[in-house]
Amino acid sequence: MVVIISIIVGIVAFAVGFVFSNSLLRKKIEKKSESILSEAKEKAEVLKKEKILQAKEKFLQLKTEHEKIINEKNAKIHAGENRLKQKETNFQQRIEEFQRKSKELETIRGNLNAQLDLVNKKQAELEKSHKRQVEALETISGLSANEAKEQLLEALKDEARTEAMSQISDIIEEAKITANREAKKIIVETIQRTATENAIENSVSVFNIDSDEVKGRIIGREGRNIRTLEALTGVEIIIDDSPDAILLSSFDPVRREIARLSLHKLVTDGRIHPARIEEVVTKTKKQIDQEIIEAGKRATIDLGIHGMHHELIRMIGKMKYRSSYGQNLLQHSKEVANLCATMAAELGLNPKLAKRAGLLHDIGKVPDNEPELPHALHGMKLAERFKEKPEVCNAIGAHHDEIEMKNLIAPIVQVCDAISGARPGARREVVEAYIQRLNKLEELALAYPGVVKTYAIQAGRELRVIVGADKVGDNEATQISYDLSKKIQDEMTYPGQIKITVIREVRSINYAK
Repeated sequence: MVVIISIIVGIVAFAVGFVFSNSLLRKKIEKKSESILSEAKEKAEVLKKEKILQAKEKFLQLKTEHEKIINEKNAKIHAGENRLKQKETNFQQRIEEFQRKSKELETIRGNLNAQLDLVNKKQAELEKSHKRQVEALETISGLSANEAKEQLLEALKDEARTEAMSQISDIIEEAKITANREAKKIIVETIQRTATENAIENSVSVFNIDSDEVKGRIIGREGRNIRTLEALTGVEIIIDDSPDAILLSSFDPVRREIARLSLHKLVTDGRIHPARIEEVVTKTKKQIDQEIIEAGKRATIDLGIHGMHHELIRMIGKMKYRSSYGQNLLQHSKEVANLCATMAAELGLNPKLAKRAGLLHDIGKVPDNEPELPHALHGMKLAERFKEKPEVCNAIGAHHDEIEMKNLIAPIVQVCDAISGARPGARREVVEAYIQRLNKLEELALAYPGVVKTYAIQAGRELRVIVGADKVGDNEATQISYDLSKKIQDEMTYPGQIKITVIREVRSINYAK
């Protein structure tokens, strides 16, 4: 019984303790909740005040910016209104000035009309007086007015003609002096700035061999090797008694070069028979074709020329194996191109266009087939076919005066071609032909009456003619110079130009003893 009572008392005590502790815990929780709530309210109040303050600052900032924009717009409007008022004022002043000038012009017009009426009256009176004077002069002189007028006109014409000839002569002399000075300056500067190279070509190539045994192997049994080689290359192979040498003859330098290289390969290899010859010639032709293209590309790169058709580049490469009067055609064309570029730059023209025309000016000399046209016209056709510019095409076709020059590049190409070809040492002539040309020059001058001596100097570029002072006057000397220049042009062929100088002098000699 005691145990049961103890258990009940324990349970009651536990229940009372649990209720008491639960009451205390609830009070603590309520106090803590009230504390957190009060802190949250305080923070919310602070945050609210901060946001309100930020909103007020943003409002003030936007208000300031808005007022600034409005003030700027108002300032622009005021400035525009001021300009408009100023323009209205100026316009009003111009209207007033125009009205004032109109009134002045009306006054002047009235005065002019009055003066014109007076002039008409005076002119009528003058005509009547002039008519009376003419009638009186006709009566006195016995000539009509028309006859007198014709005589006066003739006299005035003669006088005017004399004065005009004098002025024309002065103008021509001054122009010659100025033009010669400027032209010489440009040409000399152009030549000085252009490097010159010269290569001499001919129609025969010499192939050196070690012994006569090699000659026999080249000829082959019954001449089959040499016939095959000639048929494949188109070159005449001359084997004579000359020791250690074989001559390769052809007007085409490319063919000669193919034959020379083929012979060199055959002799070095030692196998010389028709099949081997055909194989070597075929390979050599391909090699030469490749060298031709490379030479053309190298020339255009050296000159800084771009965008040229590959066929034109190949033809430029072929110039390496072509000569004109002993002057290598590729070197001549490159030299002309450089001269053209320099001269065009001096004259304020397009140097790149001039250089292109200079390089291509003789392209008609290396055709794949023989044309019937002159090389200048054929070159122009080739340039047109490969889409070169009209200025370049015209310069190519006109550099020998076979068509009309239509731009300033054309005369530059013509002049530079003459400079390159006519300078001393550029081209080689046969000695006999050279001597004959000089002799003919002197003979032509000696045929004129009064000529004492003649000298062809500067490789035939100048002809000096000495005349007797007692037989030929100054005017006659000038006439001899002119007639001789025309006769040389008509009867002779020569590169460049020939200067004819007629010398007339009087020498008085005495001796003091």
